[in-house]
Amino acid sequence: MNLVDSCGWLEYLADGPNAGAFEKPLSNLSELLVPTLSLFEVFRVVLRERGEEEALQAAALMRKGRVIPLTEEIALWGAKVSLERRLPMADSLIYATALQQGAVLWTQDADFQGLPKVRYFPKP
Repeated sequence: MNLVDSCGWLEYLADGPNAGAFEKPLSNLSELLVPTLSLFEVFRVVLRERGEEEALQAAALMRKGRVIPLTEEIALWGAKVSLERRLPMADSLIYATALQQGAVLWTQDADFQGLPKVRYFPKP
């Protein structure tokens, strides 16, 4: 299973320099997990920067993966991860979702660099 965090989705949608790094997990829809928090973050950024039509298109693309709701279990695990790994709230919830689902987290967010089960691609 694969989980691409919000910055990976945004990089891919904007066809940024690291977009190709996220193509493999994003094209394998049967193995793609999408936390509701990532859906929120990506929709919000695209809405702000490109308008509602493109934001709705991005959300539709994300929904092709399996959307994972923020559960009580993930919230508690995320709080623990946040303290142990010194991650901000959103990052800790996304990472906890990946861990709970047995997924690899794909990201270019330096907060995740060096963590287990993370595929990190530095920003150019």
